[in-house]
Amino acid sequence: MATTTVEANNLGKRFKDTAALDGFDLVAESGSVLGLLGPNGAGKTTCVRILTTLLRFDTGSATVAGFDIARDARQVRRRIGLTGQQTAVDDLLTARQNLVLFGKLFRLDKSRARERADELLDQFGLAEAANRQAKGFSGGMKRRLDLAASMILAPQVLFLDEPTTGLDPAGRREVWDAVSGLAADGTTVVLTTHYLDEADRLCDRIAVIDHGRNLVDDTPAGLKRRMGADRLEIVATDPADLPALGEIVGAVAEGDVTVDEVASSVSAPVKDPVAALTAAATAVQDRSLTVADIGLRRPTLDEAFLELIGDTEKEDQQ
Repeated sequence: MATTTVEANNLGKRFKDTAALDGFDLVAESGSVLGLLGPNGAGKTTCVRILTTLLRFDTGSATVAGFDIARDARQVRRRIGLTGQQTAVDDLLTARQNLVLFGKLFRLDKSRARERADELLDQFGLAEAANRQAKGFSGGMKRRLDLAASMILAPQVLFLDEPTTGLDPAGRREVWDAVSGLAADGTTVVLTTHYLDEADRLCDRIAVIDHGRNLVDDTPAGLKRRMGADRLEIVATDPADLPALGEIVGAVAEGDVTVDEVASSVSAPVKDPVAALTAAATAVQDRSLTVADIGLRRPTLDEAFLELIGDTEKEDQQ
């Protein structure tokens, strides 16, 4: 059975007149990757700072690795790692020297610090660069070294605050692979991000947060399902064919047909995607119509996120 490693209940935090967190709830299971997803200013970093005992909360309660973050802050700190938005490595030191330094800061003796540094260099794919100064590393390599430093004591829970901000696509993939490897080895990872593809790629569950509130907590697939069924979409070669294509799509649709005159396309939700696609393609051929594209489109995490945030904005305006 899965065990809960991080749990927050009704957390609240105010900065003067601003509610950074407003009744926020959170649950992360052992060995999973939980994503805090939301726009800038939503409360993600405040949540991480509270759960890592760097910031006091006003209301609610939370436990990390089985310890209350208010009463047992020291025990919590012994069991967590934290990587902030900015890397904490020293550019003038080599990768190995950086990790040995962190080991000593964590009160490992010299021999164990060196041993642990070598273990982490292997784990994060940095062994070949062990004796190179960090100033010559790519953004992805620096971030991996930063992650390695946060794993010196092999924490039960690793908090990552927007770990790939500013990285190029190659660097982001390097960090994603490292995070996935940590979770596979049993570390619970809680990460904040505003990158939809990152959350989709890494997270077992996603908590969407906005205005300090948890809008929904679900799997990436579950969030997408909230957008409804798959959609059949046909793109016309000739915009004059849009009415006819609308009739074809409407005959197999399970909902309203959407006509996009700018994109020269028609689309609609369908219950049986394969059967609908086959029937539509046959009808297009029978009516001798030419189309630029025909296919199925699944809802994206971007669409689910934007709908959730949009619903919240509507409520706030009422």
